[in-house]
Amino acid sequence: MKSVEAQLEVIKRGVVDIVSETELIQKLKKSFEKNTPLTIKLVIDPTGADIHLGHTVVLNKLRQFQELGHKIVLIIGDYTAMIGDPSGRLAERPQLDRETILKNVENFKQQAMKILDGDKMETVYNGAWFGKMEFMDVIKMISKFTLAQMLEHDYFDKRFKEGTAISLHEMIYPIMQGYDSVMIKADIELGGTDQRFNVIVGRYLQRESGQDSQVGLFLPVLLGTDGKNKMSKSLKNYIGVNDAPADMFGKIMSIPDELMPQYYELLTQVPLKEINEMPEEIKSGKVHPMQLKKNLADIIVGKFHSDAEAKQARAAFENVFSKGEIPTDIMEYKVPTGKINISTLMVAAGLATSNSEARRLITQGGVSINDEKISDFKKELEINGEVILKVGKRKFLKITR
Repeated sequence: MKSVEAQLEVIKRGVVDIVSETELIQKLKKSFEKNTPLTIKLVIDPTGADIHLGHTVVLNKLRQFQELGHKIVLIIGDYTAMIGDPSGRLAERPQLDRETILKNVENFKQQAMKILDGDKMETVYNGAWFGKMEFMDVIKMISKFTLAQMLEHDYFDKRFKEGTAISLHEMIYPIMQGYDSVMIKADIELGGTDQRFNVIVGRYLQRESGQDSQVGLFLPVLLGTDGKNKMSKSLKNYIGVNDAPADMFGKIMSIPDELMPQYYELLTQVPLKEINEMPEEIKSGKVHPMQLKKNLADIIVGKFHSDAEAKQARAAFENVFSKGEIPTDIMEYKVPTGKINISTLMVAAGLATSNSEARRLITQGGVSINDEKISDFKKELEINGEVILKVGKRKFLKITR
């Protein structure tokens, strides 16, 4: 096992808050002296079928703990998922049925194992204890908290002040997540910054149960490809871990230059010294940001696919964007008639989700036919032969009749 100082250097990378660092050092010292691993907890609520790079930030940290020799416990929230974590939500989440949850679990495992070492972790379902609880057990668990304590949660407080409904079952969620820590005797719990309240509840419940309080380790939110908002499927600014190599490479190349240091720090193992030198190297002209971004894309695509596929994706990208070539694997769409509205075509071909999105893309100058910009979203196209429709920088479609 590495020294405490060496472990801290790894653990603190990319972390924005620790509750508390003093306790973390004490736990690491005790672990090192006794040569016994710490129990590291991460709760996953399988409310969605797919994960993106934003989700992998905490999984990368979990993998680092594995490599440091600690015990990883991945808690699948099959019961908490039926409530849905209210953190970060200004409205109640829809409740999921168990069949959907279990299907999402399998999808999550398949994707998460691209990062985690499945042989060096324990996976448990919190239904193992919540499913056995009687009503009196639930009463005893929730009686340890007051309404005032629950309203300390930022999102509950905001919704209460705005008059937005808060269901009682939502308030039970943080208590359930905290109780998970009691059941596995967690030493450290990982989470995003929006998980702070839930982790603090776990610390409180552990003290009430006579255990040492877990340390909360909080990681930042990864911004999406728009450079403004949290990476999210609903905002369409995400990079999925199951994206095809070429799509993943292209999406990474689309991120703003200022996001590169965050992506390098949270998604790669490039030394921090090198990352910190990047802004000055760009400013001095020693390196072009495009080169750094290609290197980043190489690393990430290679991680989730293979080095060979990353190399192919890079070559395809350079052919299209550096040499102005059309992709060789371009999709084809046949129109039913020789005349069709450009907006209607984009929606029908899946290049826009709605007419309003198609209109926005066209008016912003992001749509062209055979390299000719289209500015009129009402334009009627005459399809007599084969034309190439381009939307944005990466979407190409061959239109035929």
